Amino acid sequence: MAQINVAELFKQTRRKLKLNWIAGLNGGSNTLTSETVTKPSLALIGHLNFVHPNRVQVLGCAEMDYLRSLPTTEAVRAIENLYSTDLAAVIVANGEKVPESLMAAADAHAAPLFTSTLRSPALMDFLSHYLAQAVAESVSLHGVFMEVQGFGALIKGEAAIGKSELALELISRGHRLVADDVVDFFRISPERVEGRCPALLQDFLEVRGLGILNIRAIFGDNSVKPTKPLDLIIQLEMADKLAPQLLDRLNIKTLHEEVLGVKVPKVQIPIAAGRNIAVLVEVAIRNHVLLLRGINATKQFTQRQQREMKKNR
Repeated sequence: MAQINVAELFKQTRRKLKLNWIAGLNGGSNTLTSETVTKPSLALIGHLNFVHPNRVQVLGCAEMDYLRSLPTTEAVRAIENLYSTDLAAVIVANGEKVPESLMAAADAHAAPLFTSTLRSPALMDFLSHYLAQAVAESVSLHGVFMEVQGFGALIKGEAAIGKSELALELISRGHRLVADDVVDFFRISPERVEGRCPALLQDFLEVRGLGILNIRAIFGDNSVKPTKPLDLIIQLEMADKLAPQLLDRLNIKTLHEEVLGVKVPKVQIPIAAGRNIAVLVEVAIRNHVLLLRGINATKQFTQRQQREMKKNR
């Protein structure tokens, strides 16, 4: 299960969210998992509405004003009620002054307490988006992931079929490499999967006979890209191994493959001597764009053929 701890959350967002870590210093290992992202809830504690995405409570002006209006004993009880839930961290927004009782409770429960000068709605929006990305359901797949004509294409196939050589030719034609060999895919929304390059493999492409190449150093910064949504899967197959029905030039069926529960369109390209696979991939992407617009060339040709047959009758 994908997860991130509070210390990593603080490290990656402190500048953007203007966070200061003022209490609960021992709670940096508190984790946030994908379950907390998929089931956000609204906790009603006393008369306070605490909105907490992913077990991170954000307290704004209304909540802090209410706490200050309570007698000391009732304020302590309300804060204890807050920390009795399964909290990972608390953020006090709007530059509000933090009462000592809130800081003491953060230390006692080892739940990090942050302050920020940003308004609570802005904090909530950013946190929800960031955590949805950071703890998304994930899987690693073998292949080469490219950005071709603005679309994310995962090139798959058996070992030594020529995936890396194809990627190298596509890069030389102006397209961009995301990841070679292993691609980490994350489900960032119900119908969207994003591919990312593992940190160890960033910028590198292995080509048999040439070894490991630094694509950024050879082709420039614009030749690589760290992440890209997955739009199309391109399966390379040796032509002599494909079943005859798969090579039927008119009865071509739409193929799909599921990645993290999302159906992704798939194209099979037969590999044979003399075929320019890079051009075929580019055209497959262009044809995919047309299909998205409702333009199906095979269907158009079949309809034209049927009209001609009716005329001849």
